[in-house]
Amino acid sequence: MSVLPLVFTSGWASGINAYAVILLLGIFGATGLTDEVPASLQRTDVLVVAGVLFLCEAVADKIPYVDSLWDTVHTVIRPVSGAVVGALLAGQSGSLSDLAAGAVGGSTALASHFVKAGTRMAVNTSPEPFSNIALSTAEDLGVGGIVTFAMFNPQAAAIIAAVLLVIGLALLVYLWSRIRRFRRRRAQRREEKRLAAAARAVGGAPPG
Repeated sequence: MSVLPLVFTSGWASGINAYAVILLLGIFGATGLTDEVPASLQRTDVLVVAGVLFLCEAVADKIPYVDSLWDTVHTVIRPVSGAVVGALLAGQSGSLSDLAAGAVGGSTALASHFVKAGTRMAVNTSPEPFSNIALSTAEDLGVGGIVTFAMFNPQAAAIIAAVLLVIGLALLVYLWSRIRRFRRRRAQRREEKRLAAAARAVGGAPPG
């Protein structure tokens, strides 16, 4: 069970920024900082692709509404990434079955992804973009810090990740009403645009 804390922590971090997790683990393994990282994550092509996608996420994640679209696309990618990384870590150490590690990493990544996506939807109800930039930067730094810390003290890092996950889920419940209002307003705007387009198509004036 020695690898379970690292699997849990990497799963939590993957739900927030999967590409950063793969990039960091690959770099730590390639530089010899840890022997827990399998060779498949240390490959040059994997590191290059992860680095490029990390840069794309670093930009998209700081733009209002674009970040929510990015999160929607990654609803599958992040949990799958967490599951794959967890299974690889377990396979490397031999102390956990690939199936169990994949389940832990994937389910943790899914939970933290929902926290990230839901929180970002709530933040997007604010008209200014600075809160998106601040939150995204904090997430990037948090993922980098806790994954790095996990290399030296995986048990403590897993505890921190678990506490952050619980706090995030509680915050998501608290913000749910705001998120629902945001989704209703967005649906209303789409309907208004549809009606305006239909009115123009028949030669009438846009409603309102």
